[in-house]
Amino acid sequence: MIASDPGFVRLRLGLSAVLGIAIAVAALAPLGQPLTVILVGAIAAMMSAFTISDPTPGQQAVTLGLVLLAGAASLTLASVGSAAPPLDSVIFVLLIFVAVYAQRFGSRGIALGSASFFLFFFAMFLQTHLRQVPALLLALLIGVAANALVRFVLLPRRADAELLRIRRAFRARLGAVIRAAEGYLGNGGGDRARAQLRRANDRLHECVLLVEDTAADVVDNRAADLLRRRAIEVELAVQWLTITTQRTAAEPLTPEVTAELIGALQRFHSLIERDPRDLPLISETGEFSRMLVEGSKLAERPEQGDELRRAIADLALADVNAQRIAERDYSAEAETPDETEDDKTAVFAYDNQTRSAIQAVLGGGLAVLGGELVSHQRWYWAVLTVFVVFIGTSTAGATFVKGARRLAGTLIGIVGGVLLALLVGGSVPATIALILVCVFGMVYMSRVSQLIMAFFITSMLGLLYSLLGTFSFEVLWIRVAETAVGAAAGILAAVVIVPVRTRSVMLDDIGELLDRLREFLERAADLLSGKENLNLIELSRQLDRDVERVRATIEPLIHPINVSSRRDYGWYVLTSLETIVFRARHVAARAQPGLLSADGGLSALVRRTTANVDVLLEVVRSGGTHRQLGRDEGGPVCDDVPDARARTVLSSLGQLDEAVIALGRAFDLEPAESVKK
Repeated sequence: MIASDPGFVRLRLGLSAVLGIAIAVAALAPLGQPLTVILVGAIAAMMSAFTISDPTPGQQAVTLGLVLLAGAASLTLASVGSAAPPLDSVIFVLLIFVAVYAQRFGSRGIALGSASFFLFFFAMFLQTHLRQVPALLLALLIGVAANALVRFVLLPRRADAELLRIRRAFRARLGAVIRAAEGYLGNGGGDRARAQLRRANDRLHECVLLVEDTAADVVDNRAADLLRRRAIEVELAVQWLTITTQRTAAEPLTPEVTAELIGALQRFHSLIERDPRDLPLISETGEFSRMLVEGSKLAERPEQGDELRRAIADLALADVNAQRIAERDYSAEAETPDETEDDKTAVFAYDNQTRSAIQAVLGGGLAVLGGELVSHQRWYWAVLTVFVVFIGTSTAGATFVKGARRLAGTLIGIVGGVLLALLVGGSVPATIALILVCVFGMVYMSRVSQLIMAFFITSMLGLLYSLLGTFSFEVLWIRVAETAVGAAAGILAAVVIVPVRTRSVMLDDIGELLDRLREFLERAADLLSGKENLNLIELSRQLDRDVERVRATIEPLIHPINVSSRRDYGWYVLTSLETIVFRARHVAARAQPGLLSADGGLSALVRRTTANVDVLLEVVRSGGTHRQLGRDEGGPVCDDVPDARARTVLSSLGQLDEAVIALGRAFDLEPAESVKK
């Protein structure tokens, strides 16, 4: 749990939802309100905690006020619509369009749209009446006020504490890599030690991505970019340490040198274990100074293990630089971070959000028709499913996968709801306690797994039926049938109405990645030849982000639900792209100005790789080409380079070129006839 939520951001949100519900219920119960009104207050508190995620307290307060107004309108319309059917179904379907379209306005739009939709839904679920509107609005006000109390007073966001927990998690992952490197060097390699080293690197990479995702949540925007950049540099230094550890272990080292290198890793590990707030103590220790000195003597007298000593020194320095930024110390930075202005979003435009909103409203109409055939009273379950499957999806394939997850989660949740309802045996306190557990699980897992979130939602609703005295197996199976109808309606709308195919979006994303790769290669050539002094780190990380976007887009192809041959194709494309970006990170980590200024093969290698990227771009954007990929079948480009660092960079560039050629095979591109040296 700590590894997946190092800043405890999701834990705080889950506890905020539960505590807000408890306060709202405690405030409404003494007023003698009926259970349906009390539940509206609880739902308002839960939705406020679940949907409002503005970065500052002031912005959160504004959004809370807007949610109060939007929720009041939603509850009123739901109560009016219930008195004059089918007006309720018409309003509900139109509300889907508004809620999905509102996503274009960022976190505030998502909060307002989701809160309005779900309050309307729960009003129908609880079968509220027009005469209850004053009491419902009072319950809404108390629910929003309860969340405000929790959000700003009882469980306020403490950015410094969250950042410290993230730093500790990051250093724990870093320490695991160092331990794995110690074991690899001590055992002289081996498959098991190599697997442990690779696993530790993968987990560190996951933590770096978490830092990127949460940096803006726990520090101000001016520091977030620098913090991400320094965390990336640490990761790149770790990757280089891993490579040099494997190379050093393959050399014929004397026992004395091996023991000395393991000791150096252990000394660095002892620094990693210290509290990250001890930055001045760490950077001023004798161990830290000794590592830097040992890593800087490479040019004077080459010895066994020098490359690993240099890697340890680079990692130690990168770690201190990252911790310095986390402490808001910018004294070592060439440029201090500046505030960035947010791009303005057009109110009216036809883009993916508009297209999704059109698909959702038509899918909602189909869901109303299909849902009425299943149950005249509970058709709104089908409309809810349509809304859920369209939130956050951009392709027909993604909608299909999300619909399948929703249905699977509902089926599992039915079993959980039945078991929990039988377990409590009609006990109101036990039922309420389990409902709160389900609320916590739903909020905590919402960013992790749609299937698990759907399980908690369905289990919670089963318990609510028990609390309302309407629990039965028939009702739960109607819930499953309505979910299936809603998923089918949403998928049908996504496939038939202005569809966007997964492959077309995948090709667009790959095209953007290849454009960025071309820019990276050109700038790398300028840096290595000495023409310009550039920072390749951020460019390489942008390639990482591009791969993550492709991974999200291509998920419908590689998901286990896809049993066609396209699944292997999707995995091949994704693996090839990950290899390309992995090699680009290696180049960025070791590239230095003028490192290959005297190497004549650099320009030819970069020119050939860039030409191959251009061929791939032509294929992914136009669908065909008469050109072929180029390949040099001579000896490795780095064989005749005496300098170890230059040899490493050239080797990474050569492997990057091979990865580009491997990607070409996914588009039926084979290299031209071999060119002999």
